[in-house]
Amino acid sequence: MPIYEYVCDDCGTRYERLIMNKAQEIACPKCESKKHTLQLSVFSAAGSSSKVNGQPAASGGCACTPRGCGCH
Repeated sequence: MPIYEYVCDDCGTRYERLIMNKAQEIACPKCESKKHTLQLSVFSAAGSSSKVNGQPAASGGCACTPRGCGCH
């Protein structure tokens, strides 16, 4: 059961919903509009390694690399 992130197309409110099935209707918690845009979710996982791709990991364990960072 995935959690999806949305942005309301009418008022701009960001919200999350746990989706049990594809037929479930989703409405904005602020304005109750059913017009929304699905957002790309970015996540990070904590690990025990102190290096990422042979380089020391950035503080905070977000797994940033010299090529970029997905946590900011």
